[in-house]
Amino acid sequence: MGWMFIIFASMAEIVGVIGLRLASQNWSFRNVLMYIGGFGCSVALLNLSFSYLQVSIAYAVWVGIGTAGAVIINMLFFGESRRLARIISLAVIIIGVTGLKLAS
Repeated sequence: MGWMFIIFASMAEIVGVIGLRLASQNWSFRNVLMYIGGFGCSVALLNLSFSYLQVSIAYAVWVGIGTAGAVIINMLFFGESRRLARIISLAVIIIGVTGLKLAS
């Protein structure tokens, strides 16, 4: 159950990042709602995961998935750089998060 909360919290964080990106370009109600709602829902779900998982593991996985997701979304939809160094760094984040999950 805790891992489901982390997955949904990470997805909500990615929605919050997209909302932040859109709100920085066009301050509209929808964009601000995505921004605040995404991050708010994300933190609430992360908090629920603490009842099932160690805080250090849950937080690290949440940050890792959210960061990797935000980078991928920004590369695919907002034209951010796809340089090899960024892709390697992204792979290191994913490997680190996977290692933490396997070690818990």
